[in-house]
Amino acid sequence: MSNQAFYPIGTPGQPWGAAERAAWLARQTRHRSYADDVLSVLGTLRDAFHVSEYGALHYGDEHYPLIVVRSRDWRDDLPVLVVTGGVHGYETSGVHGALQFLQRHGRDYDGRANLLVVPCVSPWAYERIHRWNPDALDPNRNFRKSSPAGESAALVDLLEPLSDHVLMHIDLHETTDSDESEFRPALAARDGKPFEPGEVPDGFYLVDDIDNPQPAFQQAVIEAVAKVTHIADADARGEIIGAPLLMPGVIKFPVKQWGLCAGITHARYATTTEVYPDSPRATPQQCNDAQVAAVRAAIDYALAHRHD
Repeated sequence: MSNQAFYPIGTPGQPWGAAERAAWLARQTRHRSYADDVLSVLGTLRDAFHVSEYGALHYGDEHYPLIVVRSRDWRDDLPVLVVTGGVHGYETSGVHGALQFLQRHGRDYDGRANLLVVPCVSPWAYERIHRWNPDALDPNRNFRKSSPAGESAALVDLLEPLSDHVLMHIDLHETTDSDESEFRPALAARDGKPFEPGEVPDGFYLVDDIDNPQPAFQQAVIEAVAKVTHIADADARGEIIGAPLLMPGVIKFPVKQWGLCAGITHARYATTTEVYPDSPRATPQQCNDAQVAAVRAAIDYALAHRHD
């Protein structure tokens, strides 16, 4: 079955060029406001945290400051805990879960760890409820030095000096029905490959690192989230999104090889969350709560086992 049957841009079997990328960009529409939804909330946190700009993105006449939130009493002798959200702009609970965590629990670790939170890595995509940046690049395949994706390059530059001090990094994502209806068909069309339909799992799951598996850490996060929302089951092949199930709710990818956000640093404990917001069994608030539960469980496990 051809790409064209699924996606209206490009010629089946041929990767996009500049004209196709421009046609794709012309179809993108702003649906919500980064300033209203994210920057306004971050402004309320300035008394409790150190809130600063670590870079900026300029797309046409649009300007997006990139904001990092750090513990106000940062100490070099304490481990660093990293939370990132909004790498994919359409994965809403990643952004709002990170903000909710800061508002309700961010000060819980004062004196025990240095907290570093980037709630919205990709603000242009957040406003357009999209996976890619304006250049039709997926930031979560491009986290490397001098990345062609500005969102990725800025975060790598922020975290690189801290890489050896990061104990835990949790990256907050969602898997949505639109992965199958829009984003995977667009990816196939962009790359000139056939689209092969997949199955969207109903429920929460985690992505571990093939090269640094931490099953007990992943299990602790799953157990905490299971109290908030349901955990995804494997499909008939025993897989979730094409990857074998390692344990209930956990798969693994080559995180650094693929240029994923959770692989930027040398964190001993790293994971990527995947919330399913389209489930009839999950409300938007439950999705945010699931992200917060995952962050807290990840931090608690990492701090309890930092000397193991």
